[in-house]
Amino acid sequence: MSKESSKVRLAVFKLTSCSGCQQQLIDLGENLIALTDKVEIAYFLEASSKTDPGPYDVALIEGSVSTPHEAELVKQIREKSRIVVAVGSCATYGGIQSLRNWLNLEEVKKNVYSNPDWIKALEKSSSVSEYVDVDYEVSGCPANKFQLFSLLKQLIIGKRPYHREESLCQECKRKGNVCVAVAKGIPCLGPVVKEGCGALCPSYGRGCYGCFGPMVDPKPDALSKRFEELELPKEEIILKFKGITGWSDSFRRFLENYERQ
Repeated sequence: MSKESSKVRLAVFKLTSCSGCQQQLIDLGENLIALTDKVEIAYFLEASSKTDPGPYDVALIEGSVSTPHEAELVKQIREKSRIVVAVGSCATYGGIQSLRNWLNLEEVKKNVYSNPDWIKALEKSSSVSEYVDVDYEVSGCPANKFQLFSLLKQLIIGKRPYHREESLCQECKRKGNVCVAVAKGIPCLGPVVKEGCGALCPSYGRGCYGCFGPMVDPKPDALSKRFEELELPKEEIILKFKGITGWSDSFRRFLENYERQ
């Protein structure tokens, strides 16, 4: 905390992203306002014009590192911050923009931009932790606002943040959902990814897209065999895992082997 104040100095930064995770913070509304006697927002362009240079007690970083500027920025944030938190699946896994990591960057730029030479991008879209040490991570696309609120409260009182990382299947069971994979034969990533969304897609009869990333010891190879039993083409199985959190370590290792088979 700053010497001038007992408040926790909070900074929120955006890298390559859609700003959805920052919006989740803003959507806390009265809950966020309730923290104002404990938290000083020093930098948060999405919500305030205040841009204090630091140092910060807590820095939340949304978005993946996708440009040379962002690679330098995260290093500067790390130097100025006592605690760094990667927020959302872009910051924790590289996000949906990491789909280009499986392709040739120059070809991608030519196909997307009329002036590809103007684009200054890194070869890969990566998590924040690939560039600097990260103290805590809150995944999700977008991140769960109540997990974010819980994290902030725990950091304020000096407690090590914790939230469950059970599989999404557990969340479905708590909600009483009928399993879409078993009952309807719908491919679902629920058995291999973390909870946090409230089992949103399965609650509406759709398979999980894997927004919150792999659970502990996810065993994607076993789920791929189940997808094959459902007669899902190999190309579609690959795309299922590549999606939003496909650049995570466990999914990436699985995909590198599976594509060679």
